[in-house]
Amino acid sequence: MLKGLCITPPIMGRISIGKVVERQGKRLPEKDDQFTLTSQIQGRDGWLPHPFDEALRKAQGGKIRSIPIRLLFNDPDLNFRAHYTLFDRKTGRQLCVGNGEQCRRRSQDGISVLTCPSPDQCTFGEGSCKPYGRLNVVIGDDDPLCSFVFRTTGFNSIRTLIARLQYLQAVSGNKLSCMPLELRLRGKSTRQSMGTPIFYADITVRASMTLEETLLEAARTAREREAAGFDQAALEQAARQGFANGEFEDSEEERGEVIEEFYPLSTEDVATKAAMQGATSTAQLSLAEKLGNRLPLATPESVMSGAAEKPEGTPRSL
Repeated sequence: MLKGLCITPPIMGRISIGKVVERQGKRLPEKDDQFTLTSQIQGRDGWLPHPFDEALRKAQGGKIRSIPIRLLFNDPDLNFRAHYTLFDRKTGRQLCVGNGEQCRRRSQDGISVLTCPSPDQCTFGEGSCKPYGRLNVVIGDDDPLCSFVFRTTGFNSIRTLIARLQYLQAVSGNKLSCMPLELRLRGKSTRQSMGTPIFYADITVRASMTLEETLLEAARTAREREAAGFDQAALEQAARQGFANGEFEDSEEERGEVIEEFYPLSTEDVATKAAMQGATSTAQLSLAEKLGNRLPLATPESVMSGAAEKPEGTPRSL
């Protein structure tokens, strides 16, 4: 095994809430009230939809609100890895990853293991460190060891997914990987959202089954796998070794995805900048007319530069 390379579950596609759209030559995040499944192939207009995406949309009337899934592992922490993470917003490179007790931090001298004070008290992160989670789920029966990845920095998704996985592991008697489950979209409003719905991910039993039926199905699947020689414990040990083989999970080629999904220039930033430039241009023309065009006209760039020098305070189952 190549040392320093984090070995993660094979990926066949991605799951996201929302999408990235192109406006005024910039790729910007756009909130959505549905899941989107994409392949690992990118075209001119972004990531190409996975065939599962079309099938789920047809079954749910156009919007994907739930996805039938299974999990790879019985250990919740292998299925969903969540850490406090500080990214370089320009490169997508992970600079520091911690769990509130200990962190691994990248510096010019290499990787250092330090105490992690959590984001609220970390002077190194300075407010930019935040929870970041990756969930791997199996969709369909084509390849039981290949998964889709759902990445999130949403507090509601992270807290809910951790709780659900721990509860389901407990009630199933550590048969989490054998349970037929569903990745479901939830919505809520908070005071911070000003009444606007916030959508997040949850894992539940499938809508067509009760919890008791799900537990019976999990027990049956576990017996069949054991009879066939499927070694779940060895699979999970291999996964732990793979994750521990590298200091940071995201690879070089995944950095672009992280930047695009979590750190692009927001729509509000673009709109505000355009409005400022428009207002500046109008004011300049009025001034030039009053002076009879006797003074050289300032450019928007120079005005913006001057302003910058004086900063102000702040599915149902298929």
